[in-house]
Amino acid sequence: MSARTRVLTGITTTGTPHLGNYVGAIRPALRMAQDAGTDAFFFLADYHALIKCDDPERVAGSRMQIACAWLACGLDPQRVTFYRQSDIPEIPELTWLLTCVTAKGLMNRAHAYKAAVDANTARGEDADAGITLGLYSYPVLMAADILMFGAQRVPVGRDQVQHIEMARDLAQRFNHLYGAGEDLLTLPEAVVDEDVATLPGLDGRKMSKSYDNTIPLFAGGPRALEDAIARIVTDSRRPGEPKDPDSNALCAIYRAFATREQGDAFAAELRAGLAWGEAKRRLAAQIEAEIGPMRKRYDMLTVHSDQVDEILLEGAGKAREQARPLLDTLRRAVGLRAPQPASAPVMRPVPSALVGRFVTFRAKDGHFHFRFLGADGADLLLSVPFDTPQQAGNWIGVLDKAGGASSFVWGRQGLHLEAGEHVGGHACALWYGDERLAESGPFASAEDCEAALRHLVAELEARWRSLQAG
Repeated sequence: MSARTRVLTGITTTGTPHLGNYVGAIRPALRMAQDAGTDAFFFLADYHALIKCDDPERVAGSRMQIACAWLACGLDPQRVTFYRQSDIPEIPELTWLLTCVTAKGLMNRAHAYKAAVDANTARGEDADAGITLGLYSYPVLMAADILMFGAQRVPVGRDQVQHIEMARDLAQRFNHLYGAGEDLLTLPEAVVDEDVATLPGLDGRKMSKSYDNTIPLFAGGPRALEDAIARIVTDSRRPGEPKDPDSNALCAIYRAFATREQGDAFAAELRAGLAWGEAKRRLAAQIEAEIGPMRKRYDMLTVHSDQVDEILLEGAGKAREQARPLLDTLRRAVGLRAPQPASAPVMRPVPSALVGRFVTFRAKDGHFHFRFLGADGADLLLSVPFDTPQQAGNWIGVLDKAGGASSFVWGRQGLHLEAGEHVGGHACALWYGDERLAESGPFASAEDCEAALRHLVAELEARWRSLQAG
C-alpha cells in the first residue's frame, strides 16, 4: 500500500465564519480529507491571530466559534489531526531554529510587510510605523507550522504561495547547514485550486468581512440567514418581468448549494419572471437544507465547549507524537541537547484521567463559566457567569491555591459548601467567603445531594494532592 500524502491546512481564528468561508474553504477541505490517500492535519492558527488582534476575549471566543464550526460541518477528529497551534510548544522552538537561518532580505520581500510599508509611505509616515516584529517575521512561524509535521502539500490561495516558497527556502537552507547530506525537513508544495468557488456577497463583490457584505454561516440562526439574503442587491424589475440571473449574487450563491440541474432551473425561472422576493425565499430554503443540521450541532458544541476543548487537546497529543521526535533530531543537528525526560514535563496532565479538572467555556449568552469534572467525567460543579474568561480562570486559580491545606477551609471566611433547596430539588453551592462561585445539582433527594457533596470534596482533594505532588 502506498504511503499517504500529508496535507496541512491552517485555519484563521479571527472573525465569525460566513457562507463564503464554508463554500471556499471549509467544504472543499473536508472533502479532501475524505480521500483515503490523504493524511490531513488541520490547526487553529491562534498564534497568528495575535499579530492582527490584541483583544484576548476576541481571540479566545473566535477560536472556539471557528473550532465548533469546522466540527459541525463534518470535520472528523478521529480521521484527521485537529489541534490548536498554541498547544504545540515545539512550534515556537522550531520557529526560533528557522529564524536563525532566515535572511533579513527574505523577510523584506514578504508581501504583507511590503504592503504595510507602502501604505505608511503613501501616508507620509515612517516606513515601519506600526509594524510589529510579529507581522515582519510571521512567514517564519508559518514555515514552522508546515515543516514541523512534514507536510507535503499545503492548500493555499494564490496570495499565499509566496509563504510556501519561503518555507521551502528555509527548509533547504536548514538542510544544507545541518543535514550532513540528509533532508531533515520535508520541502512542501503549494496547492492552488483554481476551481475553488469564490462566493459573491450581498453587493456582488467577493464575500468578505472587509466589505461588510457577508451572510452568516451559523450565527443568528435561520432568521439571520433570511434577513441577510433579503438584503442582496437586485434591480427594480417587477414579478413577471424577465430577469438576468447574472445581474446579482442570487443565482451564483444558489448554484453553490444546488446541483447543476437545480441551478439551471432556478436561472430559467428568473428569466421567466420569478419575483425577486420569492427567489430570495427559495435561496434561503436551499441553503438551510444543507446547513440547518450543521447549525444544530454547532449550537450543541458551543454550549458544551469543554468537549471541544477535549477534542483539541487529544488532537494536540496526536500532533506532538509527530513533533517531538523531529524536534529532538533538529536540536541535536544544531548542537543542542535533546530535552531529558526529567526536565521536560511539557503539557503535564494535571487535568488527567486520574484527577478532576477544570474547564472553561463560553455560553450562548456570551458569558463565561467554568466546570469542574471528576476523574470519571462526572459534571460536579458549574460556575456562576463571568464577563471575561480571565475572571473564570482567576477563580480556578483561587480554588487550586485553596488546596494548600489538606482539606476544605470550612467556615464563612473561607471555602465552604452549603446544601439547600433548589427549584428542581436539592443542590449544593460552593462559596468563597461571601462570594458564591458555583453550584452542583439539582438532586432528587437530600441524600443524593449529600452523596454528591462527598464526591465533590473527594475529587477536589485528589486534585489538590496532585498539584502539591507535581
